[in-house]
Amino acid sequence: MNTTKVVAARAVFAGVAALFCINFAWAGIPIQHWTQPSGVRVYLVESPAIPMVDVQIDLDAGGRRDPADKPGLANLMASSTSNGVRATATEPALDEHALSEAWADLGASFGGSAGSDRMSFGLRSLTYPDLLDKAVTLAARQLGEPSFPQAPWLRDRPKLIPSLKEADTRPATLAERAYNRAVYGNHPYGREMTQETLLRISELDLRALHVRAVRACDAKVSVVGALNRAQVDALVMRLMSRLPKITCAPQPAVPEVEPLTGATEQRLTFASAQAHVLLGQPGYQRKDADFFALTVGNHILGGGGFTSRLTGEVREKRGLTYSVYSYFSPGLHAGAFTIGLQTRPDQADQALGLVRDVLTRFVADGPTEKELQAAKDNLVGGFALRLDSNRKLLDNVANVAWNDLPLDYLDTWTRRVERLTVADVRDAFARKVQPARLAAVVLGAP
Repeated sequence: MNTTKVVAARAVFAGVAALFCINFAWAGIPIQHWTQPSGVRVYLVESPAIPMVDVQIDLDAGGRRDPADKPGLANLMASSTSNGVRATATEPALDEHALSEAWADLGASFGGSAGSDRMSFGLRSLTYPDLLDKAVTLAARQLGEPSFPQAPWLRDRPKLIPSLKEADTRPATLAERAYNRAVYGNHPYGREMTQETLLRISELDLRALHVRAVRACDAKVSVVGALNRAQVDALVMRLMSRLPKITCAPQPAVPEVEPLTGATEQRLTFASAQAHVLLGQPGYQRKDADFFALTVGNHILGGGGFTSRLTGEVREKRGLTYSVYSYFSPGLHAGAFTIGLQTRPDQADQALGLVRDVLTRFVADGPTEKELQAAKDNLVGGFALRLDSNRKLLDNVANVAWNDLPLDYLDTWTRRVERLTVADVRDAFARKVQPARLAAVVLGAP
């Protein structure tokens, strides 16, 4: 390993990362977008002052497409690409150790993971030509030619079982599982890996999923860094060059999350000092026009920490909990609207009833003018912090790409928040939240 090169690379990363936001904090963020002949859609924000590039490849291959009996397959496949790459006519095979050493020598990184909606691969490298050329070549091999050897899989799979067993002992995990089942029903959003389903997955499943899911025509590639459009176009082509040249058929549709037809409540026995309370229902898709009104409204209701209405009523006035929160989790499908808290078991009923009352009033009346203005000031004032690092800006560009948002989304974000009215927030909550059809889970209360 070239230790000097690694140290130098890390020093550059550390030194320039803090300066990254200077270019973007108070200026527009022009996002360039084009589609390559292969179908790859590219999104670029140039940052010429810093010799660094971050790349995120997003594919429609997340957990929502996992087989019903093998949840977690997508994430396991993506992360297992680091276990080695195949040999080619001109390149030797690399096992997991050789691959790790190769990345360390370059002072760069590449890896994959999957969430509910998408599978993602990320590359980070300095843009010095000799380093970047080697990093892109290695990333293209890992993306397109992973070997999925059996030995590392058979070694690593049993290591996951203790963590799954340990999760079965945590009250928060048990409450969340029951809540997800209550909200999502049979939808893939509600599935999760267990010991039994993990043991059904073999390295053959990983290989088959890679062939089926890692397709250039499905990819959206977001790039932030010191490269121009021509350089990025060439970089993306090289990254995708080792994927099969195929004509992509449309992927099968995934059904939508079904709305709840009525209220449900589950009481789960568990010996713990605190009762865990979760309350909610399916929310909305990320592309929904009510996104901004719901974001600001939720900040007022329970997402704004100590300034939120739930905190004021449940914690400050009555001392029923240390923390109470609410959030929406929109995705390609209607992610859950959730309210959660912990409290003494003997106070669980009182806390749950109070939360229901606060939510019902908020949906009916909306926020006050004072609450709305305070939320706007907080969100607009903190907007620059959403873009103050390379990673954060890339996350935002990838969000624009994945959800097909307008290219000026980041430039207009604060204006769209500022022009919201009380009626906008009230009406959006009335459309999306039905207090009479909530799923509640209480774990640990008598």
